[in-house]
Amino acid sequence: MNIGLTGGIATGKSTVSQMLVQRGAALIDADVIAREIMEPGHPVLAAVARRFGQAVLTPCGGLDRKRLGAIVFSDTEERKALEAITHPAIRLEMEQRMAELEAGDPHRLVVADIPLLYESGLESLYDEVMVVYVPRELQLERLLARDGMTRKEAEARLRAQMDIELKRERADILIDNSLGREETELQIDDFWRKKGLG
Repeated sequence: MNIGLTGGIATGKSTVSQMLVQRGAALIDADVIAREIMEPGHPVLAAVARRFGQAVLTPCGGLDRKRLGAIVFSDTEERKALEAITHPAIRLEMEQRMAELEAGDPHRLVVADIPLLYESGLESLYDEVMVVYVPRELQLERLLARDGMTRKEAEARLRAQMDIELKRERADILIDNSLGREETELQIDDFWRKKGLG
């Protein structure tokens, strides 16, 4: 069995994914893969540098995330251009890892953590989609506290993703992460029991 795990920025997806892993799930993290394909020498990073210019590279040949972020989060077309380069490579790597994990142990839950799951139209690849939810105001509050962004930058990041209320409506499994860690743990336990995983 597999699930796609999504939510919005600063909703607590990492917390929930770790709770699932602690209970025995295998995790495939799209953000980790996204970082791997941006390592020096990777063909995807080379394609990004060709499209956005050498200015998005550090002197050591790595990705200057802040500089690239400033370009893509202030211009929708630039963001789409970046996604057109990175998303197919990330998707392919995730599919390969999922196939390996499912073949290795068909009874183990495989969790694919994908921040832009709905935005990328990937929901049909998974048995069910779990959405980690907090209200938008709390999302903004957490983002400001966590990443040291200005309010304007944080709001631009939120606008770049599908509204969290729309994700909530589309969820097969909803985890409300606004009520504290203990309450989130109880919801994960309930999910685990209902699926007969424990």
